[in-house]
Amino acid sequence: MRAGACLIALLLATTATAQTPGTAYHRAPDAIAKALETPPTPGVAVSPDHRTLAIFGRENLPSIANLSKPILRLGGYRIDPATNGQAEVRVQWLNALGFKDVSSGKTIQVKLPAGLRFASPDWSPDGTRLAFYAQEPQGLSLWIVDRDGTARSVLKGLNGSFGTPFAWTPDSKSLIVYTVPDDRGTAPEASATPVGPVIQESAGRTSAARTYEDLLGDAHDEAVFDYYFTGQLVRVDLAGMARPIGKRGLVTDFSVSPDGRYLLTERLKRPYSYLLPASFFPTEIAVSTIDGQPVKTLVDRPLADDLPVDFDATVKGPREAVWRSDASATLAWAEALDGGNPRAKIAFHDKVMMQAAPFDAPPVELAMTPARYETTLWGDDGFALVIDGEWRSRTEHRLAVAPSRPGQARTVLTRNYQDQYGDPGRPIVEENAAGKPVMRFTPKHDGVYVTGNGATKAGAFPFLATMPLTGSEQTRLWTAKPPYYETVVALLDANGGRILTRRESAKLAPNYMVRSVKGGSAKPVTAFADPAPVFAGVTQRTITYARADGLPLSGSLYLPAGYDAKRDGPLPTLLWAYPGEFTDAKVAGQTVDQGNRFVRPRGISHLFLLTQGYAILDNPAMPIIGEGGAEANDTYIKQLQEDAQAAVDAVVKLGVGDRSRMAVGGHSYGAFMTANLLAHTDLFRAGIARSGAYNRTLTPFGFQAEQRTYWQATPTYTEMSPFTYADRIKAPILLIHGGADDNSGTFPIQSERMYAALKGNGATVRYVVLPNEPHGYRALESTEETLWQMTDWLDRYVKPKQLAAATDATTAVTK
Repeated sequence: MRAGACLIALLLATTATAQTPGTAYHRAPDAIAKALETPPTPGVAVSPDHRTLAIFGRENLPSIANLSKPILRLGGYRIDPATNGQAEVRVQWLNALGFKDVSSGKTIQVKLPAGLRFASPDWSPDGTRLAFYAQEPQGLSLWIVDRDGTARSVLKGLNGSFGTPFAWTPDSKSLIVYTVPDDRGTAPEASATPVGPVIQESAGRTSAARTYEDLLGDAHDEAVFDYYFTGQLVRVDLAGMARPIGKRGLVTDFSVSPDGRYLLTERLKRPYSYLLPASFFPTEIAVSTIDGQPVKTLVDRPLADDLPVDFDATVKGPREAVWRSDASATLAWAEALDGGNPRAKIAFHDKVMMQAAPFDAPPVELAMTPARYETTLWGDDGFALVIDGEWRSRTEHRLAVAPSRPGQARTVLTRNYQDQYGDPGRPIVEENAAGKPVMRFTPKHDGVYVTGNGATKAGAFPFLATMPLTGSEQTRLWTAKPPYYETVVALLDANGGRILTRRESAKLAPNYMVRSVKGGSAKPVTAFADPAPVFAGVTQRTITYARADGLPLSGSLYLPAGYDAKRDGPLPTLLWAYPGEFTDAKVAGQTVDQGNRFVRPRGISHLFLLTQGYAILDNPAMPIIGEGGAEANDTYIKQLQEDAQAAVDAVVKLGVGDRSRMAVGGHSYGAFMTANLLAHTDLFRAGIARSGAYNRTLTPFGFQAEQRTYWQATPTYTEMSPFTYADRIKAPILLIHGGADDNSGTFPIQSERMYAALKGNGATVRYVVLPNEPHGYRALESTEETLWQMTDWLDRYVKPKQLAAATDATTAVTK
């Protein structure tokens, strides 16, 4: 088969075209281009009282001109210096707003200025107003919209560098807003002449750092970071009157206590790091009065540059501080009992602490967790749920505790959190009168409402249930029925009798419904149309098959509209996949039929290739399993080969896939997989690898699910790196990478050096760099270019049947 791949490369060498600098963007094939022009389905946010839906028009793909505006890449952030907000690639902009009454269906369309772009809409706790920030020529502004449709701008000069720059106060009468200081002056200018070298030094202390993007690089970067990210908190009322709160600073997070009297803030401090993003910088977590008078400093944490490389590693001292949602002013936070090292052999790794205002009494221990603390779901004095998780074993614990009796936690659930069939769901969380999230209790207050995905082999059928506070068996109240996938959005009655759901099926676009849990027909609330009817004739089914070792596997098989197997015969087929790591073979082998899901491609989706005559096996299971403490990646290549072989055999056996016209592709870790499959198997005629990492020596302190360092697992890093075996890749491979990739570990140099290695070894390869694009490509021009390149590559190297004949002839000779 290797000889066959070589012959294909020789036959096609004369048709391969070199891509030159300055090549104009290509338009995607017509059917794809038209689908991309269709506006996306609106977004929805339910008011806290569940009476109103806010319906948002979403912007379609931005232009490359918008994406190419100057940005600053500092401390792991990307910001637009013109607006002092997040860069274009980090924001989902909205462009229209309406309110729909859930009961009557009455709709009010809000009149906004033409062309206004806004983001982060948030209901007030009382549900009477909606706030959002908007992008205007002079920067970011705060807007408030009453439920009657009246909209107004109340404050300009917001600082959105860290993210959403506002939060409602619990009384719904004002907002806390992060603003640009009025007197900050002009931005620091970089000198064309260096004042000296940039020096970093380590004095023998272990300080491992994973591979991060957009870091600070010198003193000028530090000064620019201070300039744009420093802000002033203010309290602004509904009329737009603003009063400053405390001192300006680098405020990454802020929240108001449920009683409205205190403000919790997190602030960054110097010294900064050139190896770590801002989330690791020295941090002060403190409480002040609502007008900014200091009350308590919870922690003043140094630079977190000494953490172990394990995924569950964490900082020492208080972290993840929040307000207890169901109390007037009680802080809650976690602290590591293992010094931040999850490999420590101790019974409990974290403790959860509480301290009530005025914060002068010693804190009390709410609970200790067997693994790393994740979150607390608050209820009342008698019931809260503490949740932890351990990455290494994929284990989750849920602990029930009464905050009025701290230190008496009891375990109500221990499970593998990758287990789809055994997922009991989670309690429904709603906003209370203060706008804080709390669990929804049953009318008798003897349980909480729970909703989950309801995964089974036959499909996922979401459910509503009650869970007793004792943690015993759940009682199902309602379960979605075929052919629908229907999730519970909100409980509309005090007794949970009516629910708001979001319903879809293979043929019906997602829409919101009101229904009774006792049965009967559902009443539509929205009527969103199919955003891409060109795909209505596509067929989809979940196929199941087995790996050579008997492990059950599955994937979603899509066939083009109008395809008839008897008439058309086997099709050129694309397998698009992404490997996953598991610690339990039974969990890895779970299959969930996807036949009740409404699937329409958007953006750079590979499913658009269905319009070009390809069969697609989407997300075929590629499990990499390490049981009993074994490291899954130590057998990565072997398991990957077996996964791919089983998938190819399955589609061929069905008669829809042509074994001699198979392609494989993936994005990110899926691109890594693609290169490995081309290096270690002869299953595929060509590959498409987007935004991948191919040389694991460039990510030496761990990657994906690998916690070990390069020096702890050198053979594994070497064997898993397709760069090591670039000389074995003979099938044509298309490499695509965003020129401004912002994902940890997938620097553009990964594709650049892989291309050089492939080219140097005589491979058939094309390398496409998309200017200014992040890890997931955003601009319309880049999206169309990506889909044109993918179509062209497969049409060139996979679709032609005469190449298949050449392959078969050569195979016969070599055998």
